[in-house]
Amino acid sequence: MSLISFLTYCVIATFTPGPTNIAILSIAHHNRLKESFRYMWGATVAFFMLLSASAALNGLIATIVPKILLVMQIIGGVYMLYLAYQVYKMNLSENTAAQAATFRSGYVMQFVNPKIWLFTMSVIPGYVMPYYKSSLSIFAFVLAITVIAFLAFVTWALFGRMLHRFLQKYQKVANIALAVLLVYSAIEVLGIWR
Repeated sequence: MSLISFLTYCVIATFTPGPTNIAILSIAHHNRLKESFRYMWGATVAFFMLLSASAALNGLIATIVPKILLVMQIIGGVYMLYLAYQVYKMNLSENTAAQAATFRSGYVMQFVNPKIWLFTMSVIPGYVMPYYKSSLSIFAFVLAITVIAFLAFVTWALFGRMLHRFLQKYQKVANIALAVLLVYSAIEVLGIWR
């Protein structure tokens, strides 16, 4: 296995903008970093679960996923549009911002995020299983990939906090830009402009 290729794929897939990362940026901007971790822990636990399921049930999932991918795309796209609306109307009041920063919200986002489904269904069978057969080795890779994803989430949260003053000064513009990015993600997931 090419470790460089594997790490490159993991970093690109987890650090590039996607619905979860954009939501984390927005949550970190509207909350203290401490509150953002609730969302990130939920996203990380769901990510770990999906990655583990992929490793454990690779053959079965590979045959099922093409059949449910369209359903996941529709559910994920609609959820992303809902998140875009939430980000658009979000203001700096603790109530509105804190509602999005929950463990449950981060957890659910991963299960309706087709980017995560496609990544978790490809990274283990494509990079790990051809070279490593033992359950312990595969589990070690699942943990390593989960840590990489968590570091991506933390990076997006720190980015949101570092730009807090700028984003606060231009709050409406920032909310609109983040909402538009989520709408774009939804359009991509739904395959509307393909």
